[in-house]
Amino acid sequence: MSNNDIIVSLDIGTSKVRAIIGEVTNGTFNIIGVGSADSEGIRKGAIVDIDQTVQSIKSAVDHAEQMVGIQISEVYVGISGNHIGLQSSHGVVAVQNEDREIGEDDIDRVIKAAEVIALPPEREVIDVVAKQYIVDGLEGIQDPRGMIGVRLEVEATIITGAKTPIHNLLRCVEKSGLKVKDLVLMSLGAGGLALSKDEKSMGAVLVDIGAGSTTIAVYEEGSLCATSTIPIGGEFVTNDIAYGLRTLTDQAEKVKLKYGCAWIDDAASDVVFKVLRIGSNVEKEFNQEDLAAIIEPRVQEIFHLIRQEVKRLGYNELPGGYILTGGTVSMPGVLKAAQTELSASVRVAVPDYIGVRDPGFTGGVGILHNVVRRFRGRGNSSSGNKKTVNRNKQSTAPNQEAVSKPGLVERLKNMFSEFI
Repeated sequence: MSNNDIIVSLDIGTSKVRAIIGEVTNGTFNIIGVGSADSEGIRKGAIVDIDQTVQSIKSAVDHAEQMVGIQISEVYVGISGNHIGLQSSHGVVAVQNEDREIGEDDIDRVIKAAEVIALPPEREVIDVVAKQYIVDGLEGIQDPRGMIGVRLEVEATIITGAKTPIHNLLRCVEKSGLKVKDLVLMSLGAGGLALSKDEKSMGAVLVDIGAGSTTIAVYEEGSLCATSTIPIGGEFVTNDIAYGLRTLTDQAEKVKLKYGCAWIDDAASDVVFKVLRIGSNVEKEFNQEDLAAIIEPRVQEIFHLIRQEVKRLGYNELPGGYILTGGTVSMPGVLKAAQTELSASVRVAVPDYIGVRDPGFTGGVGILHNVVRRFRGRGNSSSGNKKTVNRNKQSTAPNQEAVSKPGLVERLKNMFSEFI
């Protein structure tokens, strides 16, 4: 197996850190390794302890490396949180080729033109996603390469984030001995994997319910148009169980994972378990119905808040309904609770790859899916050929510095001369 065909994603969540290794061979993409570790140093999706987070990342990466027998040096890192913002932008350039055929350079330049926006000093651009290209006034073009034209425009979504959480995330990964190849918005990666083309086009809501937070992403007309994060998730269910059963939080988590049911009608009275009461050595017996009576109201509240947040974003009823993902969604009864509370079509999205068929892996696999799709879109077959790219960059850097200023001026002159 060649390193050139391997890409690795890192999903740093509140409860788990997951490293997922993907392999691209002859145009097909497969998951070949997964590493998972309990997440320390993360609260409600935000990093609160650098050293603990570094240890969690190292554990997950070591686990993945042992499974596959390779050394991981570079990763694509998922990012999410309530600091993420979306901004529409427009870019326009003149096609440079003499024969007016649009090439890769023209697309890069028009994306860079769209990226030039006014941002507050505490924010920075994470990614630029093209919604559509326009060639000489012709709209609705998804891939303009090879077309003939004079003027190339792009309608794009600029994804921005606050510098502090971005740099803390990068610092954690770098202190783990890894190089960050790129940051990928989790909602964008998961949406590309979990949503069908029709759902994106007609309008749908992707809901990722993690342990510490819930991320909502609204898709319409084929692209991501709104995102939001609410600080509530599976941990709140665990805390309710701990209070309700008067037990320790770690015991409540184990009970939730093994016996939890979010719909009381589906719970069984003959499924019993014992928990150690807090402050004593006495164990008390409960059944699954007792547990469901605690879980169901909290899960209903989570979906009520999700519905309110979608309305606040300006969307009422979208034809595609709600697509659920995230670790909390794998609990029995969650789908019924969601259908009742949201009063819309609801389904659970699960990655269709061996070894990761669980809603909790949608984000991590989505990052890889996003990377592979981009490389395919650019016609690059060696999607994981990272070392060669880096060496080329290093070797050409001095020359680029030498010619960057006059080159930029000349390019601007040429660009504006097309429209004068």
